[in-house]
Amino acid sequence: MVTYIIRRLIWGVFMLAIVSMITFAIFFLVPRLAGATSESLATRYVGRTATAQDVKIATERLGFNDPLIVQYGRFAKGIVAGADYDYGPGVERCPAPCFGYSFLTRLPVWPDLLNRLPVTMSLAFGAAIIWLITGVATGVVSALRRGSVFDRAAMTVALAGVSLPIFFTGIVSLVAFSYGRPLAITAPGGSFTPFFDNPAQWAYNLILPWITLAFLYAAGYARLTRSGMLETMNEDYIRTARAKGLAERTVVFKHGLRGALTPIVTIFGLDVGLLMGGAVLTESTFSLPGIGKYAIDAIVSQDLPKVMGVTLVTAFFVVVANLVVDMLYAVVDPRVRLT
Repeated sequence: MVTYIIRRLIWGVFMLAIVSMITFAIFFLVPRLAGATSESLATRYVGRTATAQDVKIATERLGFNDPLIVQYGRFAKGIVAGADYDYGPGVERCPAPCFGYSFLTRLPVWPDLLNRLPVTMSLAFGAAIIWLITGVATGVVSALRRGSVFDRAAMTVALAGVSLPIFFTGIVSLVAFSYGRPLAITAPGGSFTPFFDNPAQWAYNLILPWITLAFLYAAGYARLTRSGMLETMNEDYIRTARAKGLAERTVVFKHGLRGALTPIVTIFGLDVGLLMGGAVLTESTFSLPGIGKYAIDAIVSQDLPKVMGVTLVTAFFVVVANLVVDMLYAVVDPRVRLT
């Protein structure tokens, strides 16, 4: 077990290094292959109102005329050991981990991401609990009552949940439950209270985003659970368990559901990992100051370092989520052994 964890940690570090290379290539190599010059790359750092002289100075200070391998080495070193940025009047220190330095706000990206991380974490984990419980429960009941009215209704709702985009269901939810009468029972968008300041207000502000986001994911989990349960309940070991006289509840939950949870654990880890990098549409729809909205604002203002920072942080969460999923395999499925 320890050997497996160490091997997975080493693999995770290797994957993060690969992701950093791919991220660097997307933002610096691919534009050059498409005909971009050092000056055109520098304009992404100085903003839209910069003069030609400002762009030329930024090109030299940022080292865009250096070979790409030197630029990547500087980029990777900044993540590990921090970096110094010369913006003209002075030199600013970006402490490690330096995921970029915004020349528009003249602030490092990482502290901004840390300030917005609690919003994204609250949204992701709250919605994840709702969609996991409702989606798996609905899928189990639908599988056990295959062809019933409940099964058909649940799968119809699930199909709607998968099909409807979050910006549509989010706006409809706000109109119906935040601004409409007489159902104005939830908080309007744009408000967030830290959990430790006021837990009740924290939950009140996020209950509608939670339900709206969970509706999208619960639909897919219900369909996947139903499919897995239908397959698992026809296995030989299920018939053996029933032949031994075990209670139906034990057969369903201890044997049937446990065997069907492996793909659910896989996608759950990936979904939560991606959401930790920012639920872009949900945060934008409800005006929540999380990492997703931070990324949208950075794209609108053409603040490239912020976009790169969000990309790297998202990759980190996905790699960590995959590591946790690998650890859970042996717990969920007894057929899996970590060697």
